[in-house]
Amino acid sequence: MNTVMKASAAVLSLFFIGVPATTQARQWTLSDCINYALTNNISLKKTTLQRLSALEDVCEAKAQLLPSLSASTSQTVTYNPFPQSGRATMAGDYIESSVDKVYYNGSYTVQGNWTVWNGNRNRNQVKLNQLIADKADLDSASQARSIQEQIAQLYVQILYSTEDVKVCQESYAMSAKNEERGKEMVKAGKMSRSDLAQLSAQAAQDKYNIVAAESSVKNYKRQLKQLLQITNDEPFDVVDPKTTDAQALQPVPKLSGIYEASLNNRPELKAYQNTIDQYALNYKMAKASNLPTVSVNAGVGTSTTSLSSNAWGNQIKNNFGINGGVTISIPIFDQRSRKTSMNKAMIAQESARLDLQNEQTTLYSTIENYWLQAVTNQDQYKAARVSTTSAETSYNLLSEQFKLGLKNISDLRTGKDNLIKARQSELQAKYLTILNLDMLDFYKNGTLKK
Repeated sequence: MNTVMKASAAVLSLFFIGVPATTQARQWTLSDCINYALTNNISLKKTTLQRLSALEDVCEAKAQLLPSLSASTSQTVTYNPFPQSGRATMAGDYIESSVDKVYYNGSYTVQGNWTVWNGNRNRNQVKLNQLIADKADLDSASQARSIQEQIAQLYVQILYSTEDVKVCQESYAMSAKNEERGKEMVKAGKMSRSDLAQLSAQAAQDKYNIVAAESSVKNYKRQLKQLLQITNDEPFDVVDPKTTDAQALQPVPKLSGIYEASLNNRPELKAYQNTIDQYALNYKMAKASNLPTVSVNAGVGTSTTSLSSNAWGNQIKNNFGINGGVTISIPIFDQRSRKTSMNKAMIAQESARLDLQNEQTTLYSTIENYWLQAVTNQDQYKAARVSTTSAETSYNLLSEQFKLGLKNISDLRTGKDNLIKARQSELQAKYLTILNLDMLDFYKNGTLKK
């Protein structure tokens, strides 16, 4: 009999080994979320492509500083139905123009051209294209910062909402316990059925609150998955870093110090300064458009024709020539094009300066909002901790008095509601304080605590 049982157990163990385990949700840390988003976010990928395109423009502008070289050939067949007799000169050789009504001409040329000087417009174009490429890089960094900020906010919301679910579950457990106690009191004749109905209604409401809180968690997770560009249906969850009271009670840094530090590390501010520098170069290039352009050119060429009695190789040799020259182009009247370009560059540069000032004001307002929220929520958290302790003590006393018939259902429900609200307020103030402190550190140092 023991042998049979052992064999059965072995078979069962093999069966359960072959059954796949229930799919477990991947636990995402804040660092995982940020790294994944920086790699897979579509907006970031597009800014990367824009930078690559701008770098191509830089390479092209640098190549414009070098001489150009081109080769060309022309092959022509001509039909002349009424040729004139006599001799004519063609490509340095004497030919009989009356020999053929149909004849062939060929030319072969290699030509080079180099702009020696054009008021440094070509060199400034290289600098301008490099600034455009740098701005694309700064735009990508700004986008990355924005995504990290959104991820941190959603991550903290998920943590808070998850804790809120636990509070709602605790509230339901208390209501269920009170309901069971009420049933016993009804059986003992110490409570009416109408009072029991109130306790049952409270338990049902608390159960509904659990569902609503869980729905809120799922919604925040959905938003985070959308931000991460995750489109599969695999279970998704975040790691609880076990926040402590010390994190919420750490000193709030000075507002002025955070703002001064952020001026040096925020890529969006550098992007606006980059735009100002671009328009400064545009102004220089427009100003130089009335200066002469000096270029040199050189080339070699030869030609052949069927009208010549010389061999093809001899024609190539005899008609071979080398040419070279210098071209100076001097603008005289450009229909106000130069002055208009200069004025527009100046206007655009001033507009960019105003945009920079506006961005600095916006940055200060954002930091100030985080700072005020950190201070306010930290004070609320300190007060909420005391309120929670007081509400818990009060509810425990009310619960004991309710058992003894000294307090009614209304008093018990009020005490329980006050306790739950106090715990929720404490949680909310705690997580909001931690979030705002992290955001202040993010704006100060340019990196997010992971």
